[in-house]
Amino acid sequence: MDVNTEKPITPKQKLVFEFIKSFSKKHGFAPSLQEIADYLDKSISSAQHFVTKLHGKGYLQKKGNVARSISTLGNTLKQIFKLGYIAAGSPIEPIENPEPIDVPASFLERPGNYYALEVKGDSMIEDNILDGDTVVIRHMQTAEDGDRVVALTEDGATLKVFRNRNGKTYLEPRNSNLSPIYPKQLEIRGKYCGLIRKGE
Repeated sequence: MDVNTEKPITPKQKLVFEFIKSFSKKHGFAPSLQEIADYLDKSISSAQHFVTKLHGKGYLQKKGNVARSISTLGNTLKQIFKLGYIAAGSPIEPIENPEPIDVPASFLERPGNYYALEVKGDSMIEDNILDGDTVVIRHMQTAEDGDRVVALTEDGATLKVFRNRNGKTYLEPRNSNLSPIYPKQLEIRGKYCGLIRKGE
């Protein structure tokens, strides 16, 4: 089962995933729901909620209602660096000290250099990319029609959908209140691979 990049893993889900992985490695079997609940200092129903979410996103497999039957799949986490912030019509705002973040390995399946940017603004809300999300970007200098890209124009850097139709190249926001951008200068700086969302 593949990770659904449109439904990203949250920091709390990552915490549960890492606990299950480390517990299983140490003991040779998976933790029970009660042990997960104790670790989180939450109820069993909350533990079940996290397990269900991780199973649905492809991080865990489970054999029906068999006790201690959950196990982690190959969708482990890898580390890349968050380099700054990106907003519609504004340059990438660099972070003084790029910070490492953990992302699903499934985001990094293809060879290449990857980085992350934090989104500011609502120009991509109809693609479920929200203000405050961290997007994972694969460095690329080319794009195909329909790709979500980090593009550099004469007005700065932005995250938009790349369009190349009838000989016209433009950037399409995924917010019906905003208009397409027809830049005089356009450089592709990377392609969107997935996102991490803060909170539950």
